[in-house]
Amino acid sequence: MLNAVLFDLDGTLLGNEMGAFVPVYFKALTDYMAHLIPPEQLIAGIMAGTQAMDANDGTGATNQEAFERVCYARLDKGRDNFTPVLRQFYREHFPQLRPVTQRLPEARRLVDWAFEQNLEVVIATNPVFPRQAVEHRLAWAGVPVSEYDYALVTSYENMHATKVTPAYYREILSYLGLAPEACVMIGDSWKLDIVPAAAVGIPSYWIVGSDSVAQDDAPSDDGVPLIGSGTLADLWRQVEEEGRLQPSTFNL
Repeated sequence: MLNAVLFDLDGTLLGNEMGAFVPVYFKALTDYMAHLIPPEQLIAGIMAGTQAMDANDGTGATNQEAFERVCYARLDKGRDNFTPVLRQFYREHFPQLRPVTQRLPEARRLVDWAFEQNLEVVIATNPVFPRQAVEHRLAWAGVPVSEYDYALVTSYENMHATKVTPAYYREILSYLGLAPEACVMIGDSWKLDIVPAAAVGIPSYWIVGSDSVAQDDAPSDDGVPLIGSGTLADLWRQVEEEGRLQPSTFNL
């Protein structure tokens, strides 16, 4: 029996091609922080902090703690004088990046349907951003936290692993108190959404095609089974026709 659906955000619920988004994001952030730190030093610190988050195994520090410990040491900045400025950036300037993304009409339809079925709905986005940045992107996708009572929205504040490891998905299962077969993961990244979810036994639907502007990779011969694949529009049409989100819903 299906009890929960896990939605990836970028490239799944929100049209957001990372190759286009990240350079614009870094430019906005480095410009905003230029009075505190040179751009190249800031980017180096962020990349080092991101690597520290990816090294998390789900048992120790939060991703935020791992990021700040490494990033701030690299920047030679203390948390007290850097974090408030960073929060202000996400609050006031990050929203200006919205034009780089694209709203997908099927996103709201699928989220609405999942809630109508009394499913636990998780926003399973890679937790390397603060909650503020995730909430902005959910609003851009037309599924804001102000309108939906999500069971969990993953961010760097509340997670102890990232999507590069199955520990991320194990942490979600532990939080929900559900077995993996009671969930389904819907995402566009083979390496971050499909492979690690399958490693812990969560069935997955792979978003591919024109609705997935963040397509980053293709299946290899690693033996990972799919219960279906298609665009977000394909998935919505199948759910609308069959009225359920079960393996029989998908193209097997």
